[in-house]
Amino acid sequence: MKRGAIRFTEMEQVLFGSPAAEAVAAEAARLGKQKVFILAGRTMNETTDEVDRMAAALGDSYAGRFSGIPPHTPRDAVVEAANAAREAGADLLVTFGGGSVTDAGKVMQVCLEHGVTDMAELDDYCIRTTEDGRTQIPELRAARVRQISVPTTLSGGEFNPLGGCTDPRIKVKQGYRHPSLVPVSVVLDPAPTAHTPEWVWLSTGIRAVDHAVEALCSPNTNDYCDADALHALRLLSRGLPLVKADPADMAARLDCLIGAWLSMTPVIAGVPMGASHAIGHILGGTCDVPHGYTSCIMLPSVLRWNAEVPEHAERQKIVSEAFGKPGETAADVLHRFIDGLGMPRSLAAAGVGPDQFDLIARNSLHDRWLHTNPRKVNGAGDVIELLNMAA
Repeated sequence: MKRGAIRFTEMEQVLFGSPAAEAVAAEAARLGKQKVFILAGRTMNETTDEVDRMAAALGDSYAGRFSGIPPHTPRDAVVEAANAAREAGADLLVTFGGGSVTDAGKVMQVCLEHGVTDMAELDDYCIRTTEDGRTQIPELRAARVRQISVPTTLSGGEFNPLGGCTDPRIKVKQGYRHPSLVPVSVVLDPAPTAHTPEWVWLSTGIRAVDHAVEALCSPNTNDYCDADALHALRLLSRGLPLVKADPADMAARLDCLIGAWLSMTPVIAGVPMGASHAIGHILGGTCDVPHGYTSCIMLPSVLRWNAEVPEHAERQKIVSEAFGKPGETAADVLHRFIDGLGMPRSLAAAGVGPDQFDLIARNSLHDRWLHTNPRKVNGAGDVIELLNMAA
């Protein structure tokens, strides 16, 4: 008989298809917030009028904005943004941008709740994983300042109570977790995503595919999570090529946003990811590879390596079927799909060379999801084998 548990978050609702500015203003009013601080991506803030329209819709409840969070969410930028929000008296954050912006909002919540004003003070609040996979999660207080998220990419972090932030002193991305860090509401509006650069949209779409694939291949998955992950793959496998062919296809963009949402169901429900995510975290924090690209590069190689164990090869058949390619290996299906979107397929294409493999492998041992890969990863040597496959 099956046994298990599904974990839910403190998110109240997801709104889709409504204009973002109107939806955010309505949500702020519903929540009774008077000082709404917008954290926006630089592209959205400086090259479009989207943030101005949102500020206008908020009216007297608009308290200010901050833009310019770099990729991989470095601590110093997050603390600077948190200090600005504190000075503005913010009682609600709105994150309007990609995954780095959403993560910044979560870590800003930690800063605001715990009085962090300097990046070194975040040492006390980040998750740490030992080389043997033991995870130490600090006790955080519930964040009184929550956030609404308006995502413009497909990485899906807005659905997760875990936030990632890179310590620039050691170039390692670290996690911060508390149920209250998940946005209170998420607004899925395809229109602002038209401003997202194509490579960012498509590569983060593969990041969402990675969520769904590693969930389906996990020995710890379940029927509930499989259902959402499978439909996520159907939506993304159809929607991403349609948006590449016609960037103005708003229906396809919304399908992609919903696919990214569904891809996160297993993650937030407690299904652990595998080596593609784990190594990807290190490629991002240590080597500055965009996190969408890390999935484009690592996922097919991880699938191929895992499939050397027959039971894992059997489970991967469900991935091929979801892409409409029964009888083909999941690694080959993903390789061709990613290549067809014009995304990078090797570490070399992302500027990562063999001279960096030892450092990447050592740092990967401290990522908890390396230790939950379907095929056991036995130390740095196995990670280097995977890196060579993706070289």
